Amino acid sequence: MIPEMTPLENLIPKNLTDPLYPKIDPYDSGWLAVTPPHQIYWEQSGNPRGIPVIFLHGGPGAGAGPIHRRFFDPAFYRIIIFDQRGAGRSRPLGCLSDNTTPLLIEDMERLRKMFQIERWLVFGGSWGSTLALAYAEAHAERCLGLILRGIFLCRPSEIHWFLYGLRAIFPEAWRTFAHFIPEGERKDLLQAYHRRLGNPDPEVHLPAARHWGAFEGSCSSLLPSPDTVAHFSSDPVAIGLAKIEAHYFTHRIFLPENSLLENIRSIAHLPGVIVQGRYDGVCPIVTADDLHQAWPEAEYIVVPDAGHSAFEPGILRELVRAADRFRNRL
Repeated sequence: MIPEMTPLENLIPKNLTDPLYPKIDPYDSGWLAVTPPHQIYWEQSGNPRGIPVIFLHGGPGAGAGPIHRRFFDPAFYRIIIFDQRGAGRSRPLGCLSDNTTPLLIEDMERLRKMFQIERWLVFGGSWGSTLALAYAEAHAERCLGLILRGIFLCRPSEIHWFLYGLRAIFPEAWRTFAHFIPEGERKDLLQAYHRRLGNPDPEVHLPAARHWGAFEGSCSSLLPSPDTVAHFSSDPVAIGLAKIEAHYFTHRIFLPENSLLENIRSIAHLPGVIVQGRYDGVCPIVTADDLHQAWPEAEYIVVPDAGHSAFEPGILRELVRAADRFRNRL
């Protein structure tokens, strides 16, 4: 039996004045059957007649949680959260068949039509920022705007940084991650992990997933956060995160190289907010800067004392403020 993951609430620093809205429960939830065998989990909370906002979790494969409802004013927003294929509460966990970016975009459109929504605000961080941009470029007419955090465009340089460059900042975590793989295979860590993660034997894929998750969790916060590492390396998170990340990285997110930047002018008319931690190790600020240079119309906020995680104090505050500012303009 897969154990429970570390609650995401534990990732908020204990001494932080909580800027989030109060806890709420969904008023509606379920699973949507898409391409077999996938069933994607969805939920709605907040104001059923409010402005729709869709939350896109990171990874790919990390899944969402109850805390993500709290970024938004529940009196104003109709909050839609779903777990992408193979992630979180979607079934089956870690499934890679028919799991591509274009199909995730189709899933979003299925949800939009099922909920009879004309346009919605799109909110995503890390991989969620990637998917948000890909969706908006495909369906700009369905977007009220975008709130993006910890920008990731999945370019070859960014994948190489994750696999090898992070050693420059987190050598201890990288050594544990890399040395799990025998020395003769370390020149291609992605393929070495991908082979193990794709093995059906839990004794092979589970240790690989835990090492991958622990590595990402170790590099996601400015200051050491054992709770973040515990969350990322817990089996329910690590299985989806590691298997699906390795799958997407191997296939360069199933989109033409650099297509997200090359097509950015197609959404330049949409209001946007980009929130980026100055010391983001997982998704270095150079990527957010590249996006800002290509899309100068978007509001660009650099949090000076933050790493990658959405639960870094400064990033958390700026995300809630961004959603509040949209509340005032929509």
